[in-house]
Amino acid sequence: MSNTNTLSARDRILSFVDENSFVEIGAGITKRSTDFNMQEKSAPSDGVITGYGLVKNTPVYLYSQDESVLGGTIGEMHAKKIAHIYELAMKTGTPVVGFVDCAGMRLQESTDALAGFGKIYKIKAKASGVVPQITAIFGNCGGGVAVLAAMSDFTYMEAANGKLFVNAPNTLDGNYVDKLDTASADFQKTASNVDIVIEGEAELLESLRDLVSVLPENNNDTAFSDECMDDLNRVVSDFAAEIPDPALALEDLSDNNFFLELKAGYAKEMVTGFICLDGMTIGAVANRTALFDEEGKEKEKFDARLTTAGACKAADFVKKCDAFNIPVLTLTNVEGFATTVEEEKTIAEAVAKLTAAFAEADVPKVNLITGKAYGSAYISMNSKHIGADMVFALEGAEIGMMDAEIAAKIMYADDASVNLSEKAAEFAERTGTAAAAARGYVDSVIAPESARKQLLYAFEMLFSKSEYPIGKKHGTI
Repeated sequence: MSNTNTLSARDRILSFVDENSFVEIGAGITKRSTDFNMQEKSAPSDGVITGYGLVKNTPVYLYSQDESVLGGTIGEMHAKKIAHIYELAMKTGTPVVGFVDCAGMRLQESTDALAGFGKIYKIKAKASGVVPQITAIFGNCGGGVAVLAAMSDFTYMEAANGKLFVNAPNTLDGNYVDKLDTASADFQKTASNVDIVIEGEAELLESLRDLVSVLPENNNDTAFSDECMDDLNRVVSDFAAEIPDPALALEDLSDNNFFLELKAGYAKEMVTGFICLDGMTIGAVANRTALFDEEGKEKEKFDARLTTAGACKAADFVKKCDAFNIPVLTLTNVEGFATTVEEEKTIAEAVAKLTAAFAEADVPKVNLITGKAYGSAYISMNSKHIGADMVFALEGAEIGMMDAEIAAKIMYADDASVNLSEKAAEFAERTGTAAAAARGYVDSVIAPESARKQLLYAFEMLFSKSEYPIGKKHGTI
C-alpha cells in the first residue's frame, strides 16, 4: 500500500485486526443533542467505531474515530462508547487500541462534551497498569485529546498526516506553523510525547501489530512472542563493535534480530525498547555513546553520561515494564551525570526517579556492563546494589568510583613524590571489575560473543521469580 493512502476509520480497524475477526459494538448509537441545529446533522455511530477483534491471535478492544462524521469530535455519546470499551477491557483483561483522528471537543454539546472527556480521563486512569493502552494518531490530536493520548502506555504517530498538540502552533508566543510546526511528527518525535513515528498508515498498523504481539494482555499475564526459531546458543560475533550504539547490539541479541525501539528520536543517549529472548518479551534500557548509520559509520556522538531527559525516558519505560510483568535488561556504559547549568536544575530529581524505578521493580532484572560503570550513575543503572538479580560484565569493562587516573590525581594531589601511573594502576586493580566480581557485585565476566546465550539463560532461570512487595499505597519519588 502506498504511503500516501489514507484509510477510513473502519478500514483502519479492518486492516489492523486479523481477517474476519472484528465485531462492532454500539453501531446504532448516535448523538442526543439537538442544540445549535444539531438535529439537522447526521452522526452515524456518533463519529467513533468501537468493538473488539484479534491481532496475531491476541484479543483487543478498539475504537477508531471517524473524521468524516462531525470532524470526529468527541461529544457525550462518542465518549460514552469509548468509556464502555474500557470498562469491558478491564473486566476481561484485554488491551485497548485507539485510532485518533479528531477535531477535539464537540462545541455544540458544551458541558455534556466536557463531562464526556472527564469520563474517558477517569477510566483511562483506572485502566493504567491494568491493561496496555495504545493510541495511534492518524489525523488531528489536539487539546484535551492530546492529554488522552499521553495517558496511554504507547503512542504511535503517522508522519504525513498526524498532528499532536495541546496548543496549536500559531497560538504559541513568537511562533507560527511556517516557522516551527510544533504539531508535526518531525517535531514530536524529538519530544517525549510519541513512542514511534512512521510514514504510511499500512506501515504504522503493521508495527502496531508487532507491539501488540509482544505485550502481555494485562498485568496478570506474561508476555511471549511467537515460538523462538532462533539458535539459543547463537554467537553474536559483532556485539563488541556494536556496543556504542546499543540499538544495533540489542537487535543482534534478540530472537531473529527483533528490536522495537521506543522514543528513538528523544533523548537519543538513552535507548529503550523491546527484544525477545527464547520467545520471552524483554524490556531493554541502554546507554548510547554513538549513533551509526546504515553503513556502520558514526553520525552522532554522545557523552557516556546520564541526562535528565534520558533518565526520565528510562524511568518511565521501566515502570511500564514492571506494571505488566515484563523483565528488564540494561546495557550499562556510563561515566557520570551531564554537567551543564541547565541539567543541574533537574538532573538529581530525574536520576532519583530512575533509581526508584529500578529499585521498586519486582520483575526479573539483569544488567550487562558493556563499558564503563562509574560512580553513583552506575548504581542508578540497575546495579546489584539497588536490586538487579544478575549482573554480567564484558571482558574489559571498567567498574569503579571514577577513571583510575583521575582518582590517583585527586588522592595524591598534595604528594609530588608519588608515581601517579603506578597509583592509578593500583587503584584500577583494587577497585575495578575484578574487585567487584570478588565481592559478588558482578556475577560473571563474559566474552562479548557469548552475550546472547548468557542473558537468555539468566532470564529463563529468573522466569519464576516472585517477590512480595511491602504494604504501602505508593511511593512518592
